[in-house]
Amino acid sequence: MTKDLLDPQIREECEVFHLSDKALREIMHRLHNDLVKGLGKDTHANSIVKCWITYIQDLPNGKERGKFLALDLGGTNFRVLIINLGENHFDMQSKIYAIPNHIMTGTGVALFDHIAECLANFMKEHDVYEERLALGFTFSFPLKQLGLTKGILQRWTKGFSCSGVVGEDVVQGLKDAIARRGDVQIDICAILNDTTGTLMSCAWKNHNCKIGLIVGTGSNACYVERTENCELFDGAPGKPELLINTEWGAFGDDGALDFIRTEFDRDVDANSINPGKQIQEKMISGMYMGELVRLALVKFTKMGLLFGGRGSDLLFQKGSFYTKYVSEIESDKPGDYSSCMDVLEELGLAHASEADMCGVRAACESVSRRAAHLVAAGLATLLNKMAEPRVTVGIDGSVYRFHPHFHALMCDKIAALVQPGLQFDLMLSEDGSGRGAALVAAVACREQALA
Repeated sequence: MTKDLLDPQIREECEVFHLSDKALREIMHRLHNDLVKGLGKDTHANSIVKCWITYIQDLPNGKERGKFLALDLGGTNFRVLIINLGENHFDMQSKIYAIPNHIMTGTGVALFDHIAECLANFMKEHDVYEERLALGFTFSFPLKQLGLTKGILQRWTKGFSCSGVVGEDVVQGLKDAIARRGDVQIDICAILNDTTGTLMSCAWKNHNCKIGLIVGTGSNACYVERTENCELFDGAPGKPELLINTEWGAFGDDGALDFIRTEFDRDVDANSINPGKQIQEKMISGMYMGELVRLALVKFTKMGLLFGGRGSDLLFQKGSFYTKYVSEIESDKPGDYSSCMDVLEELGLAHASEADMCGVRAACESVSRRAAHLVAAGLATLLNKMAEPRVTVGIDGSVYRFHPHFHALMCDKIAALVQPGLQFDLMLSEDGSGRGAALVAAVACREQALA
């Protein structure tokens, strides 16, 4: 066993990332209370986990037909898609467009003008420039929805800081930009976030899908709640269920997770662009996981436990240890360190011994296991709250998709934390934020046709 190579002191230092089942149950208890507060009329304003109402009450049923556009804005790139839905099949074509840094940090008008221009170019390329099409808009930032086509940006995350958008309706922002051009006819049928899109995309294939989860650059979940529990819902009565966007990345912003946070978590938070915000997300998501590992490696190096106490300029540089390195290092078979060696060479640590590589892998495993267990505790909280006999969870995001053990770690831990008798499946979403957005538009059109 290669375990013996691991310095006992490193093993001991990594213990700070270990979460006992008792700690996880306490986290579940706190999250459950926060969800209830988010849903409650009198408690929502001061709640940490906002549980925004999505105004989506109908999931896909396979009868959606027609041509739909989707726009997916959630990070440094955005995508435009066209989807043609037929009987049990769909054709999908898409194109990725970059958002230059000066636009990410410029004005909202410039951002929406850039998006509208790319939309028009896309429609030209796909010969639908003259057609009037419905569009589903995936907007993966904290949004307060006031209707299916009205969403107020609460705050920017993920490196964006466009002026004049926070507190405004982003659908109107996009509509105005399309109107300024005056050349294309697009009806924005729905605005949603990537979590909702993931759920919709999976539900098209699997009608048991009632939770959507993202574990990528950020982390969030949405789920199907009983309408009677959604005290803020002001839509048309009569439908028993409603999709809730939890925005659970903010869980812990009031100190609820301080009892498990480490010095590394505090460092990541203090040096982020939004200190004190998205505390749970910073313990889980791909935007921070690599940095947590790097900070641990820096500490171990300075203690003389790694690399003979000799680090490198890159190791000591913030953001140099990418989250993809964590997945690569953990993909090595036990006793094999080839990926680890490649990563350490890239970081200027070619002098690493096999014992060093064992220590690096231990740090990666500790951080990613904790992330998987925190996500599992969150999902178990939702599954217990819903109390349905069988639920499929639709999941997307780079961490879940590419980390070799994340799925297994989550499955084992959810099974340990969920109420006896409740069954669950985890399903990898195929392009939730793209296909899901078009499906929300399609379902909205289907429902309008019935109305």
